[in-house]
Formats: sequence, structure tokens, C-alpha cells
Amino acid sequence: MDTPKQNTLIAILSKLGAVIFFMGMATLIKIASVRVPPGETVFFRSFFGLPIILVWIAMRGELRTGLKTDNPLGHFWRGLVGVTAMSMGFAALGLLPLSEVKAIQYAQPVLVVIFAAMFLGERVRAFRLTAVALGMIGVLIIMSPRLTAFSDAGKDPYLAIGAILAFGSAVMAGLAHVFVRKLTMSEPTSAIVFWFAVTASTLSFMTLPFGWVWPTGPEAAALIGAGLCGGIGQIFLTSSYRYADASVVAPFEYFSILLALGIGYFVFAEVPTAVMLVGIALIVCAGILIIWREGKLGKERKQARKAMTPQG
Repeated sequence: MDTPKQNTLIAILSKLGAVIFFMGMATLIKIASVRVPPGETVFFRSFFGLPIILVWIAMRGELRTGLKTDNPLGHFWRGLVGVTAMSMGFAALGLLPLSEVKAIQYAQPVLVVIFAAMFLGERVRAFRLTAVALGMIGVLIIMSPRLTAFSDAGKDPYLAIGAILAFGSAVMAGLAHVFVRKLTMSEPTSAIVFWFAVTASTLSFMTLPFGWVWPTGPEAAALIGAGLCGGIGQIFLTSSYRYADASVVAPFEYFSILLALGIGYFVFAEVPTAVMLVGIALIVCAGILIIWREGKLGKERKQARKAMTPQG
């Protein structure tokens, strides 16, 4: 029987595995996105992740029951928002350094706080509002040099577009997180993961008339590899939250910024600026504060439930 310490270690290692595979996916997408349009990259990412997901569901013994859904429309909207987030993020990878895109996308957990208050009725106190403000300041710091390209004729406007796309990706991913929270109230995890891959594959395939290209051998390998990495990363991510609370494993997400900086420098010759590093530091601090606060509130709620009498 696994002890709590063993479960925590499994959860942390699973989260790190998810981070590594998702970063591998982003790296391969960036390689392919030089010529391959975002809709096509989303299709390869989703479609070639499906076999991995099906094997995982079969290993859990849920192939017959785990794919049933009572909320197909909910899965559709979650898929539509998720596909939009992926498309914008993949397009941004073709325009900006890898680490910069990842840094801007770190606004997602900050934005989830806002969306949870707006759409789920969650109460947001001063502490989390302060963390949200800190994170958004970090995002603005990172994006500000890029946004000046609209007014400075000497700068490439596509860099500004890339920054906007990366932030838009974070916004849509934050909304997708809210949809997932709603789905988890009635749907099994296997159904959420599977139907997202199916919906994303279908919606992205519909972009075929809008400029798909026939990938070269290396591009096809990168796209298929991205799909496999994404599928494996999804399994690791789901497993990490199965063995420990989100507050335990979520901080390890920020290991990805070190990977992004390293891969950006050694693979793509991308050198981070001081302004970007300052912005990253603020966003990471904000994210960790939010995670810490969520963990503390979760423990308080558990203690309150234990203290209640059977009569409530």
C-alpha cells in the first residue's frame, strides 16, 4: 500500500513528466510552425494524441464506461475554447521566442481567478486580487516592448501580433479551465480528456480549406511527435492530480520556464532580455501566491467539514 509520502513523490514526478513532455510538444510545434499553419498543427497535436489517450483509458479499465457523457454540448464548448487557445498559442510560437510565449501564457492561472469569480460565483478576497494585479503587471512588462511595434515603424509588427496571440491563448486557456471545472462536476476525467481530443481533432480539421500545407519529412515527424508528446503529457498531468492536491503539484509547473529558457537559448539561439526576466519573476510570484492561497483555503474547508456535527 502506498504511503502519503510515496503518493506525493509520484504526484511530483508525474507533474515534472507532464512539464517535460508539454515543453517537448511546444518545441516541436515551434519547429513546424515556421511553415505549417496553426490549424494544421492543432490537428496533428490532437489527432496523434488520441491513441495514447485510448491506451491510457484502456489501462484504467474505463474503455466501455469512461467515454460515456451526459453533457455533449459542454464538451463541445470546452473543445471550441481549448482549440482556440491552442491555435493562438501555436501561432504565437511561430512569431516569438519560446520562453516569451510561455511567460505570457503564465497569465492563465491568474486569469482563472477572475473567470472563476465571474462564471462560477467564487469569492475573491483582497489577497488573491493583489496576486492577480501583480501577475498582470508582469504580463504588461513582458508585452510592452512588443506592443510598441504598432507605433514604431522600425519594429516588426508581427512581434506585437505574436504577443497579443500569446496573451489571447492564456485568456482562452483560462476560460477552458472554467469549462473543465464545470464538467468535472458530472463527467469522468477519461471522458473529458478523450472528448477534448476528438473535438479538437474535428474542429481543427475543418481548417483544411484555409491554407494547409503538405509537410516535409522533418515537419511531419515534428508534428506527429508533438501529438505523441501532448498525449503522454496529458496522462502525466492527470496522474499528478490523482495522487496529490493541486496545491502540492501546481508550483512545479514553473519548472517549465527553466526548460523554455534553456531550449530557447540552445536550440533556437534566443537570448532573454532583462525586461522579460523581470516580468517572468512577477508572474511566477503571483502564480505561486495564488496556488499557496488556494491550498490554504482548501485545508481550511476540509477542517471545517471535519468539525461539523452529523446534523451540520
